[in-house]
Amino acid sequence: MAPLSSRHHTLIQALLSRGPLKEDDFRSIFSQITAKNSGSRKQQEQKLFNEYLGKINSELSCVQLELRACRNQYDGHVYYGVVNNVSDDQSKLGTKYTVPQIAFYKGIVEAIVQDAEAEGCIFNTAALNIKLESQVLGATDSQAHEGAVQIPPAFKNFSMAQKEKTLDQLVKDNWLCSTPEGKIGIGVRSFLDLRSWFRSNEVPACEVCNEAAIKAQLCQNEACNVRLHSYCLKKKFSGQRVERVCSGCGTQLPGSTVKAEAVEEVNNANGPSQNSQPHESSKKRRRRSHRQANRDSDSDTLDIKRVTRGSARLSAN
Repeated sequence: MAPLSSRHHTLIQALLSRGPLKEDDFRSIFSQITAKNSGSRKQQEQKLFNEYLGKINSELSCVQLELRACRNQYDGHVYYGVVNNVSDDQSKLGTKYTVPQIAFYKGIVEAIVQDAEAEGCIFNTAALNIKLESQVLGATDSQAHEGAVQIPPAFKNFSMAQKEKTLDQLVKDNWLCSTPEGKIGIGVRSFLDLRSWFRSNEVPACEVCNEAAIKAQLCQNEACNVRLHSYCLKKKFSGQRVERVCSGCGTQLPGSTVKAEAVEEVNNANGPSQNSQPHESSKKRRRRSHRQANRDSDSDTLDIKRVTRGSARLSAN
């Protein structure tokens, strides 16, 4: 196979220097370096795009690296980045973070993915109160407290100020993120890098895309374990005039059950309703149907209060 060209190197360098890039930004760079403009046929450009990525990954595999895409579960955007496929003591030498900082990061990620409600985030204070001791060979807090395991001095001396500084740096480097509510969530670099970790630790997956459902909607049935990303749920039912029900148990999912247009068609087919005025316009009927659907949805949501839900058990690395 021919070696990578300068164009291939430019794509790799863009991801390494700028970090994960949104798909639009990454494709814009690709179009510029390949001299493909918006007038090119999408099918041809997509084929060339796939060929470039395939060739890059073929070469990067020799050094256990991969150019990968992932979807940010908080905003639904697709990102591209270069990740390391090897996780060992030697690879840790390539990071700027210290061992206590890495343990702190792991503790935060575990706390987020173990959330039974799949909100995908924890409070800032909860993140700062993560115990590093539990990251020592999988030790529990009780074992660490009883002195059953040897805690490294660096872990014991990791102060609150150091945690705050590390948390800010992890957010800045996109390993973690700050949600609009001011909570701490998983960063896009973690979504790229931890895909295999999510699977090996049995983090519940989305019913549609089969990726880890960290920020997701849950089935209202307590006995059902189905999770759906909001963007997967929207895609699954887009254009369908059917009830939004769980594929696992048939329970009604949050949101409008039938599109307003479908309700209007039924009303038109059956003639004017006895409860509606003869001169009522189709636009008014559509608005009324939409409001009623929303009220029904809100009522269904408020009537159900979640109490408990099993969460995935994650073993510390």
